[in-house]
Amino acid sequence: MYDMTEDLKRIENVIAQGPYKDTWESLSEYTVPKWYMNAKFGIFIHWGIYSVPAYGNEWYSRNMYIKEGEDFAHHVKTYGAHKDFGYKDFIPMFKAEKFDPESWAELFKESGAKYVVPVAEHHDGFQMYKSKISHWNAFEMGPCRDVLGELEKAFKEKGLQTGASSHRFEHWFFMGHGKEFDSDIKEPLKRGDFYWPAMPEPENHHDLFSEPAPTEEYINDWLIRTCELIDEYKPKVIYFDWWIQHSVLKPYLKKLAAYYYNRAYEWGEEVVINYKHDAFLFGTAVPDVERGQFGDVQPYYWQTDTATALNSWGYTENNSYKNPADIVCDLVDIVSKNGNMLLNVGPKADGTICEEDKYILKSIGKWLSVNGEAIYNSKVFRKYGEGPTKITEGQFSDGIKKNFTSEDIRFTAANGYIYAAALKSSDDGNYLIKTLGEKDASKVANFSGIIEDVQVLGSDEKTQWHREEEGLYINSSFKSDYPVVFKIKLK
Repeated sequence: MYDMTEDLKRIENVIAQGPYKDTWESLSEYTVPKWYMNAKFGIFIHWGIYSVPAYGNEWYSRNMYIKEGEDFAHHVKTYGAHKDFGYKDFIPMFKAEKFDPESWAELFKESGAKYVVPVAEHHDGFQMYKSKISHWNAFEMGPCRDVLGELEKAFKEKGLQTGASSHRFEHWFFMGHGKEFDSDIKEPLKRGDFYWPAMPEPENHHDLFSEPAPTEEYINDWLIRTCELIDEYKPKVIYFDWWIQHSVLKPYLKKLAAYYYNRAYEWGEEVVINYKHDAFLFGTAVPDVERGQFGDVQPYYWQTDTATALNSWGYTENNSYKNPADIVCDLVDIVSKNGNMLLNVGPKADGTICEEDKYILKSIGKWLSVNGEAIYNSKVFRKYGEGPTKITEGQFSDGIKKNFTSEDIRFTAANGYIYAAALKSSDDGNYLIKTLGEKDASKVANFSGIIEDVQVLGSDEKTQWHREEEGLYINSSFKSDYPVVFKIKLK
């Protein structure tokens, strides 16, 4: 069993000696890095043992142990009784024989992404990197490769920033259902075991005081694992999943943030923590909305994480994929509201990325290669947008079809221009942007700039336009299945 004593001392020393202390007051001095706010678009990668069964979703390690469930029945039918073939028995099947980090990096570069966040450890507890904390990792088992390390090297060569996501804290209960019947998950379990601690799952995942609460031993193990990731891989982004908002973790979140920010200060780098709900004090890290958006522009910087597939973050044989044009519309909407999009792909167990994911990423990249000047390095305009289509706000709303119209416009400001993106191409080529009309601004803060020219990105035509009180009228023959972006020059 790994001795945590020296690591815990070292963590305390880094906190004591650096500019950030483990208090919310000190951590409130944090500012979101400019590189991150300029990047706008990143890639998330869910890849692990769960890609071997490729069934249901990336929660297979939990769901396969829930009796009467669909995954349970599938597992018994396909692999046999759980006592004879448990989740750990998928590890030798996770060979990643076609894993090519350079081809992944090339694809993500082509997509237009600026940063990539691989899942370093998912709820199942299997680390996708070389670790001294646990032998249950991809360097010692399965592929026998330092996946995160190889990816970081390949991404760096393509100019992509590398992050890492940790879903470890949820492992506290994630394998607990396996104790409810005769399976390969049974006591005695101790720290260092793959399934440890396999505690009962809370009835409500959002109960901040659920019992049994994670123990000090478990939390220290979580802290040391996360700090090992920081020290060995120097991620520019650390993404945390939802359960870290539990009350028992609050003091340790402050320690983790102080440690990470102090390490980044030593490196001369600027880094980001992504969190959900109110796990961190507002203003000490960047909030994330899972599979959702805001209905209006926000005065603070934020991120949404979503996926190419509607049903799963990991690869399954029955994934339901989104239309890339819909994803681009969401990207434009999110950026206009002061946010970033982190878009997930789920590679297959052999290390290949499926054709559906490739098509989506290349399609997004093709649009960004023409229209990226309206996205990258942009800032919010005085108004995020206009139009009749309302966004359903909140988490897990990305499956709701939005049906944008040519009247749905989103604004950004960059490079000395205003950019107005019509989220759908007009059938007759006519557009009316009401926000940019010639209105009285003597009392109400209406737009009163002087427009010199309007052009359509991706088109060589001379765009016809004129302004009236009702708005800016534009006529363009340019057609697209993706958002049409107008570049507006002001005097």
